[in-house]
Amino acid sequence: MRPIFTVHAGEFLVGEHIEQNFKGKSKKNIWVPTKDTGVDLLVTNQENKKAISLQVKFSKDFIPMMKLPSSIQKELRVCTWFTLDREKMKRSVADLWVFVLAGFANRTYDYVVIKPTELIRRLDALDANSKKFQIYIWVTEHERCWLTRGLSKDDHDDISKNAFASSVRDLTRYLNNWSLIGSL
Repeated sequence: MRPIFTVHAGEFLVGEHIEQNFKGKSKKNIWVPTKDTGVDLLVTNQENKKAISLQVKFSKDFIPMMKLPSSIQKELRVCTWFTLDREKMKRSVADLWVFVLAGFANRTYDYVVIKPTELIRRLDALDANSKKFQIYIWVTEHERCWLTRGLSKDDHDDISKNAFASSVRDLTRYLNNWSLIGSL
């Protein structure tokens, strides 16, 4: 028997995370669409009366392959890379995009949970003319999250020392922030 569709690793991890963290009265139900419509998962409240749609993106950790000084590497939990298409982002019907960031060294999973309009606004501020975005998302041991593509070596050093500041590049408020799912 051949499967009709498969759930990719990121979708599985997001579904599992929601099931493990929303139990009892705050329990959520996870639904997998049978057709690719730009929504990877649908999350509903326990009564199935309210829903939030999710687009899930997954990336492994690239720290082992990066040529960063060890002083910087030891302060990073995960460094990921994604390619995003501007038009697909603009046409997205998903309420939230969830970036699954799989850490290599300590086998961690972090999640950036963000509205696609907010992500586009930030990426446009960094590069308004790009049709495709190559983005790097870094999470530090200080629980900070950054868009790092195009930064200098000095900026990388500042990130590792928790001394970097950029309101456009700072994704910390979206890091492991499941409040919109919790409010269902």
